[in-house]
Amino acid sequence: MNDEAFMALALAEAVKAVGRTHPNPAVGAVLVKNGKVISSGFTSPVGGPHAEAIALAVAGKKAKGATLYVTLEPCNHFGRTPPCSEAIIAAGVKRVVFATRDPNPKVNGKGARRLRAAGLEVVEGVLKHASIELNHPFFRFMTTGLPWVTLKVGVTLDGKIATSTGKSKWISSEESRLVVHQLRDTIDAILVGAGTVIADDPLLTTRREDSKRARNPVRVVIDPNLRTDPKSAIYDAKVARTILATRRPAPKHAERGTEVWPFTSIEDLMRSLAAEGLLHVMVEGGAATHAEFIKAGLVDELVLFMGPRLFGHDGKTWSGMLGVTEAMKPYVFDHLDAVRVGPDLMVTARRRATSTSRSRSRR
Repeated sequence: MNDEAFMALALAEAVKAVGRTHPNPAVGAVLVKNGKVISSGFTSPVGGPHAEAIALAVAGKKAKGATLYVTLEPCNHFGRTPPCSEAIIAAGVKRVVFATRDPNPKVNGKGARRLRAAGLEVVEGVLKHASIELNHPFFRFMTTGLPWVTLKVGVTLDGKIATSTGKSKWISSEESRLVVHQLRDTIDAILVGAGTVIADDPLLTTRREDSKRARNPVRVVIDPNLRTDPKSAIYDAKVARTILATRRPAPKHAERGTEVWPFTSIEDLMRSLAAEGLLHVMVEGGAATHAEFIKAGLVDELVLFMGPRLFGHDGKTWSGMLGVTEAMKPYVFDHLDAVRVGPDLMVTARRRATSTSRSRSRR
């Protein structure tokens, strides 16, 4: 096996940590000696050991002379845990291969320099793009101070989210709804507008067949004028942490354990969520909220579950009122992909010019 093959194993380890490490990135590590894997590890929840430290601890004395494959540059500073670079050097590892540099200015290049200064061979850039893809939220925050925003919606073939009377259950299939819950299990926060709470009274929790592993994201409601009933299911903070963003006092909502945050703008709210370590936000409705996020340039990724149905011209369109008046000046998304999910089509796209490549971690 070559460097790419072993790095692929490290990436497989990192996948196990996705959705469990915020605000830290999901990192995987594999120790290899004489062509064989002797240990592996992935990032623990925040405050716990990093992937490299776990792999080294499992290998023990066998780590001496080994090659370490890790999906992100090892840290070289004291945060919640000691620097991984020092642990790697102390273990006697002779070679380190990492996929991409950590954009955190406390780390960026410093980990690699420390290892080289100690005499280790260091190789970087192996499966770089796959590593960045796995940690888009982390890179997005490090480069912009904003979370990665996924807009998820179930739509008909003619782009509707409800009939003219507001009925929407069910546009997508059981199979699609299972995938949605799998997505919820990997994100940090799920967000809806007041209209969705009023119309659907959603719980917005994660339900999976392997429910022991399921994790509820933080629930966020944007309700500037406080139109939602404090008795709505979503405001029971015993179920999951809940945030209400509003411009008005909301003592009855707060009585149920909901955190009441002042609402000034969507971008300010996104920055506040990111500052709390909530780096991946999924927006789930409704159309007016979708439109505001798109117009603000805050949607990084679209995930559309298209059910094989038609609601017609009088149905409600998922994207809301975007104010596009010229065909040559639309909101543009690219990196289109589509896969079948049961009878539905899952279409994904990325906002053009979304970048995750400039520079901040609590790693």
